[in-house]
Amino acid sequence: MKKYLLHGKLKAKSGKGTELSTILLEAAQTLTAAKGCDLYAIAKDQADPDSVWVTEIWESKEDHDNSLKLDSVKAVIMKAMPILDGMPQKGQELEVLGGLGV
Repeated sequence: MKKYLLHGKLKAKSGKGTELSTILLEAAQTLTAAKGCDLYAIAKDQADPDSVWVTEIWESKEDHDNSLKLDSVKAVIMKAMPILDGMPQKGQELEVLGGLGV
């Protein structure tokens, strides 16, 4: 198994955390059209209501990179950008070794 995992935090402008979560949940729906997406999980940060964590598992990094070329994904990214508190930082890139549900 050599799946690609991307894990990172997005920070919304003050008071916009719920809106960002909603947009990211919308992104999860658009990924049903993307090849190789096994998991796209959105999590609310309990310590910071304006931060949202995203965990993605893909069959390969190439599948992830190709998903960013989809018009539906680009549209969701453009929707989220104005409410982000600065540019998103690069997430952690990890190689999946295995585990329950993978």
